[in-house]
Amino acid sequence: MTTPLNAPEEEAHRLDAADPGHRDLFHVPPADGGRYADTAYFAGNSLGLQPKATRTELLEDLADWQRLGVEGHHEAGRPWLPYHALLTETAARLVGARPEETVAMNSLTVNLHLLMVSFYRPRGERVRLVIEDSAFPSDSYAVRSQARLHGLDPDVAVVRLRPRAGEDNLRTEDVLDFLAREGHTVALLMLGGVNYLTGEFMDIPAITSAGQAAGAVVGWDLAHAVGNVPLRLHDWGVDFAAWCTYKYLNSGPGATAGAFVHERHLGDRDLQRFEGWWSTEPSTRFTMAPVADPPATADAWQISNPPIFAMGPVRTSLELFDKVGMTALRERSERLTGYLERLLDEVTAHRPVTVVTPRDPQRRGCQLSLRIGTGSAADLAHRLRHEHGVVTDAREPDIIRVAPVPLYSTFHDCWRMADALARTVEEQA
Repeated sequence: MTTPLNAPEEEAHRLDAADPGHRDLFHVPPADGGRYADTAYFAGNSLGLQPKATRTELLEDLADWQRLGVEGHHEAGRPWLPYHALLTETAARLVGARPEETVAMNSLTVNLHLLMVSFYRPRGERVRLVIEDSAFPSDSYAVRSQARLHGLDPDVAVVRLRPRAGEDNLRTEDVLDFLAREGHTVALLMLGGVNYLTGEFMDIPAITSAGQAAGAVVGWDLAHAVGNVPLRLHDWGVDFAAWCTYKYLNSGPGATAGAFVHERHLGDRDLQRFEGWWSTEPSTRFTMAPVADPPATADAWQISNPPIFAMGPVRTSLELFDKVGMTALRERSERLTGYLERLLDEVTAHRPVTVVTPRDPQRRGCQLSLRIGTGSAADLAHRLRHEHGVVTDAREPDIIRVAPVPLYSTFHDCWRMADALARTVEEQA
């Protein structure tokens, strides 16, 4: 028999009154089930909600195309030719980088491939490419194809680091031990900054330092980290990183992604790099020279001219993050996620559900992943949405991902999630 949550709903309302966040700046989808008008939206780790400013500013860019045609490259309110540069400084501040180290371009996996062309250079015994076993599938596909590109067997060249038996998260000390033992065979270490499945926040500076001390290049997939946890890529000495912008950055499905290359690599003409028209110095681009003259910035990794209408929503979102500040968002994230965790402790105490995300707030972002002991995760997510208006994210066979995003999630959303779970999952005898 299912029962409601014991924790009082009034407490959530009191917390929201004292700590309201920025929900009013976003469009929240209506609920198609339950007793509330809006959804309790916890799928921002898959697709963030739309900022209300996005439509207005995107329509401004469209109006310039309508009014100016090709002259919009120079005469638009936000001229298209240098448009990507409008995103550079805000993106750099968000990831803790210098502007010259940061570029908005392409999509996440395209950027990872472009960066691996430069930074995965297997030679001699140093040929291995290391990822985590629970990496997002596109990363697994990308690294295997990079190994094949170099004539290597991906089943041998690609190493997948696994948690200890019976555990869900990859311990930092186990990564460091692996590097101490076998780092001499590693050409590239490329992990997820926040694991997409468990929500674990990896110790980026410690792992980066150990990987480089072992002679490896260290890159990071920050798809679930950017806009979620504080980052200091320049200070941490990361060789390269890439991220998408449609999750926590709320820039819309398939929006333009971002990349980082540490300044020590900028201007290195010996690095292999794929090139295109946008890889050359902007000041001489229209001389139409047959040989590229790459700038000593991350812009050198660009290939094609930027998609303006895919970049507009990114610019809007980055300006919002710049205004609110990552420090304030992280602090609110810890309060929200901690509150949800406390509520879930009540639910999971008597039900076949466990939280697999680390309990230490410093080892996680704003995501709690739940393992469902019986039934299908997808079926449970369907019921939560259609019976209670709670939107979560299922990863088969048994994981429900719940992300209380500090920009727009509320404490009452968290209460609704825990109450819906309590009402949906049968108590154990």
